[in-house]
Amino acid sequence: MFFSNIINKVNQLSVFLQGSSIPHYLIFFVFALGAVLIGKYTPGIVQLIINKFLPSSSKEITNNFISPLTKPFQVAGTFILISLSSVWLEEYKALYNFFNPLIVLVVVISIAWLASRLFQQVLRIYGIEIIRKSGLEADELLLVFETIVNVVIGFIATIGYAQSQRFPLTGLLAGVSIGGVAISFAASKTLEQLFGTVVLYLDRPFIPGDYIRFSLGEGEMYGRVESIGLRSTKIRKAATGTLYIVPNNQLANAGIENITRGKKVMVLLYLDFTKKLIEREKALVQQVVKNSTDSVFGIDPGSTKIAVFDHEHRDKCRARITFFILGSSENSIQLRKRLLEVANQNISKELKNFGIEFYLQEPNIYVDSPMTI
Repeated sequence: MFFSNIINKVNQLSVFLQGSSIPHYLIFFVFALGAVLIGKYTPGIVQLIINKFLPSSSKEITNNFISPLTKPFQVAGTFILISLSSVWLEEYKALYNFFNPLIVLVVVISIAWLASRLFQQVLRIYGIEIIRKSGLEADELLLVFETIVNVVIGFIATIGYAQSQRFPLTGLLAGVSIGGVAISFAASKTLEQLFGTVVLYLDRPFIPGDYIRFSLGEGEMYGRVESIGLRSTKIRKAATGTLYIVPNNQLANAGIENITRGKKVMVLLYLDFTKKLIEREKALVQQVVKNSTDSVFGIDPGSTKIAVFDHEHRDKCRARITFFILGSSENSIQLRKRLLEVANQNISKELKNFGIEFYLQEPNIYVDSPMTI
């Protein structure tokens, strides 16, 4: 009822403005300004809709999907409202034909960005648990799956935009395929280098600023990546300072050791127990924690250190746990942190089965520990 009333009010306002003498470009300007202001409250509006239709799951959905994605929701909501406001420019044909494709493009990009982030949240929150229940390990394949889905979302967004602008897709694809065959014969070497560039950008074994070590049959080389171009990559040699230019197709086929990404993140956890533990219970805590952390993909094997000690002035115990998370990129580090949250839940369930209860000190402490070169 509430939303239908709003829609009716908007329709009445639209009819009133249609019959008024106010210039339509001025109406568009006011509506666009209102879209910017209202767009900031898109997460709240979505939350109201969820509370209306899914009251039992609203808190979980809000915490998992709305609060972490406030910015994508705001951007998408703002540009969708601006797109709806653009109907007031239809009588100005030249102006409308110029701005409409740009507005639609931004709307498609913002929706694709929101869809990508939503899928990432679904995968991180539910996908990891489903994979672990299946007896499989949640590892870097999740990141590969994310990349594939992002490519699919981008492809669908491109097709959707092309159809909205009435591009002749059939003729365009046919022309591209025929032209591609002709170009492949005429510039096979150049295409090989371009495909090498595509591989480097998709796989991302390094980025500008990384220190890498590799061998191309001319001896081992170590240096800092200056830039990645369409045809070649520029690498500054560490010893001499000279600039080494390597074709991308050679790097795509070479074994590369990325020194910069060889980093570890130290994690420090504190478990506060509700009672003083006897020696047998302390040993049980150490065993459960070690088994749980060792089962998490990406934790440095053997790095877990557990110290259980008594409080000086309270009849309780505290456990200090330290270990290292390994990761080659920010996404993989975030994935391992999510796996760690699952491990914490498993530790809590297992210890409760033995009558040992605790609460975890928040937040967890993470300290970057770069690997020495």
